[in-house]
Amino acid sequence: MTGITTPLRVGLVGYGLAGSVFHAPLIAATEGLVLDTVVTSNEERRAQARAEFPDVTFAASPDELWARADGPDALDLIVIASPNRTHVPIATAALKAGLPVVVDKPIAGTAAEARELAALAEERGLLLSVFQNRRWDNDFLTLARLIADGELGDVQRFESRFERWRPQLKGGWRESGDPQEIGGLLYDLGSHVVDQALMLFGPAVQVYAETDARRPGSATDDDTFLALTHANGVRSHLYVSATTAQLGPRFRVLGSKAGYVKHGLDPQEAALRDGLRPSADGGWGEEPEELWGRIGSGESPLTGGGAPVRTLPGDYPAYYAAVADAVRGKGDNPVTALQAAAALDVLEAARRSAREGVTVTLPTVSEEQTA
Repeated sequence: MTGITTPLRVGLVGYGLAGSVFHAPLIAATEGLVLDTVVTSNEERRAQARAEFPDVTFAASPDELWARADGPDALDLIVIASPNRTHVPIATAALKAGLPVVVDKPIAGTAAEARELAALAEERGLLLSVFQNRRWDNDFLTLARLIADGELGDVQRFESRFERWRPQLKGGWRESGDPQEIGGLLYDLGSHVVDQALMLFGPAVQVYAETDARRPGSATDDDTFLALTHANGVRSHLYVSATTAQLGPRFRVLGSKAGYVKHGLDPQEAALRDGLRPSADGGWGEEPEELWGRIGSGESPLTGGGAPVRTLPGDYPAYYAAVADAVRGKGDNPVTALQAAAALDVLEAARRSAREGVTVTLPTVSEEQTA
């Protein structure tokens, strides 16, 4: 598609939490993309989408998109934000119809399925990207810069927490115990923290995990811990929970020269939920100075020790800008399916570790996360 100058027409499959809060607003805010069609048969969700995007059209099923694939109203990109169990079949159908695809995380329930999709996309010469927006969180961008600049020295331990206090179940497929639904926090928030750890420190060679269903009536994990040993010797301790009454630091990173501690979540999700939208006016993804992390050695950040580090602005819009460039042949895929498969290797190992009470050694050190 090199040379295309008209906006790329996007079909969005699903308009639940992922579709309405994340994908639709970010697509609409990206120069060179236009939200053309939303696939949902839910009248309430159609009304919600129409209120924000008056020019959008609707389809009741993804099959209606494939039927248009070769016509004058064909789409240029499919974004899959439907329930996890549908990701593989819909992505497969889109690729076979000749359409580039973005899939919300997790791309699949297994690493093998992710690699099969990657092979299909390569065979067809099509983009297949995975929406890992947390690579553009403010704290992650800041930490990556600190590491690249050598501010921490050699990182020895990386602690990452994505914790919430949600003691009551909400219901829905994310809390289902049916394995086909690919629910639970390990595959939800765990997809984020594992992806971030692999991006920062490279392949994992050993995985240990503890998963629990803490809330009354919970059918799947809602309080999970993972310990990764990376090939370079860094140890990552990753926590995801819906049952944390007192939240820990988002990051605590210990190096040979200094440590970095950062509290609080990136503000972009909350802003999107509140109806705010990225714009060219600036200020998107910024957080106030009192939330900046601190860097130091031997001091406690809780008592003001260490030096404040300005948090870089978060930048979720950068993902779709990169996707638009990649579809046009002007840039690289920002998150590949093979990178997602490497993260799924870890998640599958974590599930086995928790089930059997063992530390799992991954069979090979994959270079896929840099592919």
